[in-house]
Amino acid sequence: MNARAPNAVINALTVDVEDYFQVSAFEPHMSRDAWDAQPRRVEANVDRILGMLAEHGARATFFTLGWLAERHPAMVRRIVDGGHELASHGHSHGRATDQRPVEFRADIRRAKAVLEEIGGCEVRGYRAPSFSIGPANRWAFDCIAEAGYRYSSSVYPIRHDHYGAPDAPRVPHEVAAGLVELPVATVRLWNANLPAGGGGYFRLLPYVLSRWSLARINEVEGRPAIFYFHPWELDPEQPRVRGLSAKARFRHYLNLDRTQPRLARLMRDFAWGRVDDVFACR
Repeated sequence: MNARAPNAVINALTVDVEDYFQVSAFEPHMSRDAWDAQPRRVEANVDRILGMLAEHGARATFFTLGWLAERHPAMVRRIVDGGHELASHGHSHGRATDQRPVEFRADIRRAKAVLEEIGGCEVRGYRAPSFSIGPANRWAFDCIAEAGYRYSSSVYPIRHDHYGAPDAPRVPHEVAAGLVELPVATVRLWNANLPAGGGGYFRLLPYVLSRWSLARINEVEGRPAIFYFHPWELDPEQPRVRGLSAKARFRHYLNLDRTQPRLARLMRDFAWGRVDDVFACR
């Protein structure tokens, strides 16, 4: 049964299209030179997501790696043909914090060109891998604007050991000429920003916390939320990467079998659309 009210706030559902072996935490154990030798599972997982979206009448934004688009062009075209937004996750999944401006600029320009050629549509949005833009590299926003993107969703205003900018604004705000930053969802409690926008928190914590947080943003703050997940999070059968620490294994593999049913509940409980529609970035 659909629990949504007829006048429900439409939130933005986003998918970071990367494969299991491209996760930033795996970099010490999986070099980019080894990527082509790995069995790719992203296309089948994206097709599962597209099926779920169609079943629930939802739209989403797919922040897609150029590297994957080059190898799976039919997947990219199915995303576009399904009425979803095609956006950029960069080309090679390099964190902005690990790049010089010239390298970062080249990567995001290449990704935009690749995606637009394959998808046959304008690519308006960009999300930095691992939310790797913060106070120390605000120059990245200028690069994103210069590359022709209209919005960024590259900041998660929380405190985390791998990413996060806890003092960043929680709401959309202009970060460069013609460029707006659309942060992933958080709730403000006890003088801190708590994660509400998905990712590992959605898998590791009880579903009721995600539902409560999103409802609070919609009903108390009266605005839409941005939620994200990865295709590999629906894939408990993915190959295991060797040599990981216990912490990395816990974060990556726990509750993979629960993600798809939780996403189905999320799609029933809330209304979902594309970032460019929800935030009028067309």
